[in-house]
Amino acid sequence: MASTTLTNVSNSVKRYRSSLTLSNLLSFDSAKSALFFYILIIQTIKAQRHLRARGISATLKELYIWVSQHVIRLILRVPATQRKVAAQMDKAKLDIENRLVPKGASVVRHLSLPDEGKSFEWIIAEMDKMDEELGGKRGLWNEGKLSGAVYHGGEDLERLIVSAYQRYCVSNPLHPDVFPAVRKMEAEIVAMCLKLYNAPDGAAGTMTSGGTESIIMAVKTYRDWARKVKGITEPEMIVPASAHAAFDKGAAYLKIKVHTIPVDRYTRKVDMKRLKRAINPNTIMVIGSCINFPDGNQDDISALAALAHKRNIGLHVDCCLGSFIVPYLELAGLSGGDDKGRYKLSPFDFRLKGVTSISCDTHKYGFAPKGTSVIMYHTAELRRFQYYVNPTWSGGVYASPSLSGSRPGALIAGTWAVMQHIGTKGYLDSCRSIVLAARTIANAITETIPELYVLGDPPASVVAFGSKHPNVNVLEVGDAMSLRGWHLNGLSDPPAVHIACTRLTLPVVGAFIADLKDAVREAKVSPSGSGTMVAVYGLGNSSAVGPDMVGQLATAFLDALYKA
Repeated sequence: MASTTLTNVSNSVKRYRSSLTLSNLLSFDSAKSALFFYILIIQTIKAQRHLRARGISATLKELYIWVSQHVIRLILRVPATQRKVAAQMDKAKLDIENRLVPKGASVVRHLSLPDEGKSFEWIIAEMDKMDEELGGKRGLWNEGKLSGAVYHGGEDLERLIVSAYQRYCVSNPLHPDVFPAVRKMEAEIVAMCLKLYNAPDGAAGTMTSGGTESIIMAVKTYRDWARKVKGITEPEMIVPASAHAAFDKGAAYLKIKVHTIPVDRYTRKVDMKRLKRAINPNTIMVIGSCINFPDGNQDDISALAALAHKRNIGLHVDCCLGSFIVPYLELAGLSGGDDKGRYKLSPFDFRLKGVTSISCDTHKYGFAPKGTSVIMYHTAELRRFQYYVNPTWSGGVYASPSLSGSRPGALIAGTWAVMQHIGTKGYLDSCRSIVLAARTIANAITETIPELYVLGDPPASVVAFGSKHPNVNVLEVGDAMSLRGWHLNGLSDPPAVHIACTRLTLPVVGAFIADLKDAVREAKVSPSGSGTMVAVYGLGNSSAVGPDMVGQLATAFLDALYKA
């Protein structure tokens, strides 16, 4: 009896264990299946969003480029081809180095600290010598043939900046209790810019080291805002193809997916239908420019603002280049364009509901010292997402408003001094003269150079031109202008060249137009095919791996900058 009972119990235990094992197996298989289908659904949603943002044709083009790149890279692994390409790339890299790094018996290289410090006179003399190496000369930038880059407000401003810098050369805004004047000046610079861009009550901002930092700070702000407020952990942003590369740079640093939306080849306006399709639950921000760097046109900020407000996402307006030009166009009577309806400026600032941040470079048309910019937000609450705060650091509580910890208070002082010295009237006069110079160039291209066309309808200070003649390569034109002493910017998609007018451009507008006509004639009749613009942009469009090769040359350029 007892034996039978034990046997029954044993059998029951075995059956229970078998059912438990089967149940565990079924649960494990179910969990694996659930995980598989979860991953499948997530990846399907991502693919659908990607396809919706890019469109079928663009997605197929991306796939074609990807396949082409892999095929060409396999071909480039063939030893003979590899040696040939490597030799050509090495030659190009050496050419870059020779253009940048002075060489020869007369060149003194300072590779270690001197045993004893040098005198003031020796240092100035050595600087004079270095200015003239590589066939250069001092003051080349002052001849007016440089596109943008140097935004010089005149010798009086130069002396003012130097005086302000000297007064505050040891100051550091990280210590506002030690340098209270610098703190006050920075706050006032931000306040003046907020007013210039018609910010609402409660708006706020900070200074940064330049447009790139202002843009990266905006991207970081929206990433952190979206994570806290909307729970977004895989952020995405939408960028017109004409937006500044700093947005891509910020996205690369901060791990944000970018959807680049094409702009019309002639009007330079972003495709709003494509942009709307690209918005999804992971979108944290969209970008508009006023004006953009490549061709000086502005996006339809009103449409972007309405869309951003409706979808509760950030809209950053990049006015780094427009800076102290676009806010004054209306006061200067130039925002309505000319009598032919060209060059109109549409609304772009905080008066538009939906504009949540704006970047403005004080060191461009504000004529402040290089290394200064302002990033503005429509609320102080949004600005707080830009800050970095660490209350538990062993070195004490650490907090900084932007990327840098220590910052040069002398640059802040120089910026404040310049803005106070120029004032509204000075900036208004500057805006009027620079914009009229740019429009004179644009009109001359449109009306007197039939081989070229102006990209879009640029309302401010930048004019870009492309070729509409089958026998004129506009990059050849750019190279021919280089031979005449002009330093212009080559563009791609479409191939074009631009000039950013400054105060220094004003006396040489006539010379620019005359040289441009001669350069077009030369490019049409006897193209050289060997200039820098033609070589670089030609390589970039030569094959699917062309951009990679251009990237290698750009890397070689950066390496050469640091060869002593």
